Amino acid sequence: MSSEHRKVEGETDLVRDMNSHAIINRNKSAYEMAKKRSEQAKKKLLEEEEQRDSIRNATREINTLKCEMHEIKSLLQQLVDK
Repeated sequence: MSSEHRKVEGETDLVRDMNSHAIINRNKSAYEMAKKRSEQAKKKLLEEEEQRDSIRNATREINTLKCEMHEIKSLLQQLVDK
C-alpha cells in the first residue's frame, strides 16, 4: 500500500486515496463480479426492450389485419346488398 492510500478502519479490502479522498475497493474478484452483474443487467434490459418491440410489431400487424378484415366485410356486404 502506497503513502497515497490508507487502509479504511474495519475493512480489509478498502483503502482511501489521500489525494481525492475516494474509497477504493482493492478486491479484484468483487470488482469482476460487479462488472459481470452490470453486464447481465444491461443484457436483460436489451432483451426486455426487444421483447416489447416484438409485441408492438405483432400488435400493429393484428390491427392492420383487423382493418383489412373490416374492409373485406364491408365490400362483401355491398355485394350482398346489390
